[in-house]
Amino acid sequence: MRTKLFVEIAISFAVMGALLFGAAGTLAWTNAWLWLLEWSACAVWLGLWLARENPALLAERLKPIAQREQQAWDRVFLACVAFAWCAWLCLMGLDAVRLRGSHMPVWLSVIGAAMVFVDIYATRGVFAANAYAAPVVKIQHERGHTVVDTGPYAYVRHPMYGYALLLLLGTPLMLGSWWGVACVPPMVLALAWRAVREERALAENLPGYRAYSERVRYRFVPGVW
Repeated sequence: MRTKLFVEIAISFAVMGALLFGAAGTLAWTNAWLWLLEWSACAVWLGLWLARENPALLAERLKPIAQREQQAWDRVFLACVAFAWCAWLCLMGLDAVRLRGSHMPVWLSVIGAAMVFVDIYATRGVFAANAYAAPVVKIQHERGHTVVDTGPYAYVRHPMYGYALLLLLGTPLMLGSWWGVACVPPMVLALAWRAVREERALAENLPGYRAYSERVRYRFVPGVW
């Protein structure tokens, strides 16, 4: 399983690097190298932690984004997300380097790097609390899927989505692209749409989820939404 983890991280590094540097038209883009290295190092750290603490969840996380048990609408959604993510990386490469359309101070890039790290570090708390945190929307009957209301789930219904907001904003800040930042609001709206659809599926198919959603009011950020 660790071999598969390293292979997937290496492939992701190569694909995202090709998109960023291909759009930029050069390999001389320090911030992109730093972003790729930070993402990869954190992914390795989180993956190895999961391999030790919950290998079943790691196996679930390493499955493809299109699965037979998955909600049909979620397959379409994740395919669109994959395309949008690739297009977003290309856009930031064009903007920040090839066209030089954005000028961002170094301190904002540092803040962006910190946000990316906090997102991945905080995700460990999500995985520690929720052994059913699959990347796709489905009910995991074979794994005894139950409602989780401990850890960050005691405060928001989708803590991983909430933390993902840090990654979505931190990435364009670190890469130095205002065009990338401008894409964040529609991406957040798309994530919110998925959260609402996911809750409907869970309320219909997972015993106790409806009561949980009534007890925990907020989805992403306590006191906000």
